[in-house]
Amino acid sequence: MAVRTGPVTAPSQHTALDDVAIAELSRHFRGALIRPGDAPYDAARRIWNGAIDRRPALIARCTGAADVRAAVGFARELVVAVRGGGHNVAGTAVCDGGVVIDLSPMKGIWVDPRARVARAQPGLLWGEFDHETQPFGLAAPGGIVSHTGIAGLTLGGGLGWLMRRHGLTADNLISADVVTADGALVRASADEHADLFWGLRGGGGNFGIVTSFEYRLHAVGPTVLAGLILYPAARAREVLSSYRDYITSAPDELMTIVVLRKAPPAPFLPEKVHGQPVVIIAVCCAGSVEEGERAVAPLRRFGEPLADLVRPTPYASHQALIDASVPHGLGYYWKSEYLRPLSDTLIDTLVAHAWRAPTPESYAAVFHMGGAVGREDPEGSAFEDRRAAHAMTMDAVWSEPAASEACIAWARGFWEAVRPFSTGRVYMNFLGEEGEDRVRAAYGPTKYERLRALKRKYDPTNFFRMNQNIVP
Repeated sequence: MAVRTGPVTAPSQHTALDDVAIAELSRHFRGALIRPGDAPYDAARRIWNGAIDRRPALIARCTGAADVRAAVGFARELVVAVRGGGHNVAGTAVCDGGVVIDLSPMKGIWVDPRARVARAQPGLLWGEFDHETQPFGLAAPGGIVSHTGIAGLTLGGGLGWLMRRHGLTADNLISADVVTADGALVRASADEHADLFWGLRGGGGNFGIVTSFEYRLHAVGPTVLAGLILYPAARAREVLSSYRDYITSAPDELMTIVVLRKAPPAPFLPEKVHGQPVVIIAVCCAGSVEEGERAVAPLRRFGEPLADLVRPTPYASHQALIDASVPHGLGYYWKSEYLRPLSDTLIDTLVAHAWRAPTPESYAAVFHMGGAVGREDPEGSAFEDRRAAHAMTMDAVWSEPAASEACIAWARGFWEAVRPFSTGRVYMNFLGEEGEDRVRAAYGPTKYERLRALKRKYDPTNFFRMNQNIVP
């Protein structure tokens, strides 16, 4: 299916966005058009990463697919950024001097509990998505933070709490409605525009703007066994070695993320651990609570923990557990790699670098891969690398701009130290602004060339280039 209408006349890239051009767009646009000087402008240009400070010439807040198509036609020769949840660390949801096509008002969701399917618009955040599916005891694999947008997470692949049991977010995408660079509205699925559907599942926002996602849902919750186990950093080698040995046989229902940091002053943590360097094993079991208790039991036998906060909890609440640790407005800088299994030497490297972070907000996270992620056809989507044992991020975080340089140096040094243990690939959604070579590393040479061919077909002028860009 493809639908086309005549585009709105766009101004030249050398022409200021004057009142006449904006008035012409407004004839075809139902949402708000926000310009510098307008009262909502500063709030509308802000995104999750407070280190990003860009000033677009226009923010077009879309209410539906027709608005998206009008904005694409208008901005044909301009720099364009596309905003969903605005949560990407690279800050590609906003641009300087161009047009932000802002999808955040598009929050519709329709749940069919009998068919176990949900159709959702791209402005939804995962907490909002779960709010509608969890009353039916259903969920699609999402991320690990409730204020992450569904659009960016899905298009980049989608690592999260349910992936070992039910696959990546992108693995559960059934179809997508897409506005392409030429203004066409097309449906992408296994049966329609199958090449585009392949690229959308892991290729990022390179091929168009998705105005509707259709997801497969699974029975999850409303109550799951989930939470945190904290061990002191002084016992990190012992704990990480035991963890490595256990996860080789852990059931698919069990998802774990190891976080190395100083314990934040969170209300759910005992006050005695606040500020202490700790090893956190974050746990979510996608099966029954009874299955979860059996799966978690070995993690509780690594010695006496500082705190054991794993208990039956609403799945939606667990999705929001670490929201306060990654709030909007702080400065963020990430480095990342996919890793091979945790060798003794790699564990030593983690221990040597993790707690050198110059701010208490900074941390390193090691995601356990495998399970359903590894059983999917590795060539069935653009996502790469399904053979990895772990995905790791070194996340530098600061509240004071003066700390940014030291934080970034820590993340880069840590990253260089772990690179010898990499599979050679990196998760696209964890990339900052790192250049074409790192985008190539996200896909490998064969998939990257296939993605370039797809880009030439659907976006030959690289209109959608404020992203982890695949050059046509």
